Amino acid sequence: MPHVEFKDQEPQLLRENQKQQQGEETRDEEACQGPARSQVSSPSVATSSANRQLMMLEGKSGPYFSSLDSSIDMLKKRAQELIENINESRQKDHALMTNFRDSLKIKVSDLTEKLEERMYQIYNHHNKIIQEKLQEFTQKMAKISHLETELKQVCHTVETVYKDLCVQPEATTLEEEQIHKDGEC
Repeated sequence: MPHVEFKDQEPQLLRENQKQQQGEETRDEEACQGPARSQVSSPSVATSSANRQLMMLEGKSGPYFSSLDSSIDMLKKRAQELIENINESRQKDHALMTNFRDSLKIKVSDLTEKLEERMYQIYNHHNKIIQEKLQEFTQKMAKISHLETELKQVCHTVETVYKDLCVQPEATTLEEEQIHKDGEC
């Protein structure tokens, strides 16, 4: 698997740096230890040896410190590279999101236009239906108005006839009823 191999491999520079550090640490430890304990004859000899080694470390930066400095520099460079990679990745993500947003805006705009066009078509269709219904309504209202006028005339005529009938004496009414009855038979 490539993923597993990537985890198990170390960069060449890091391996070389580790080997260099290990070698320098071993030399520094040997230099710090000085002669073996079996060879030390007195405490004053051991103290002078330690002082000499301390002076050697203080007087020069030594391979250990230069190795440490180079390790720190490498770590700084690696950290900077990682930060740059993260920033580049974020810029790519930002560009991707910007493109996605723009694409989405275009698609939404197109869809909105189609929806709006369809909505206006439906409005036009409904307007025609409403217009037809309003025209029918207007015609029926005109007919109702005409019938209302005729009904008022009939009512007025009936009222006039009724008043005329009520004004005549009752005798006339009896005679008319008789005539009316005779006319029916």
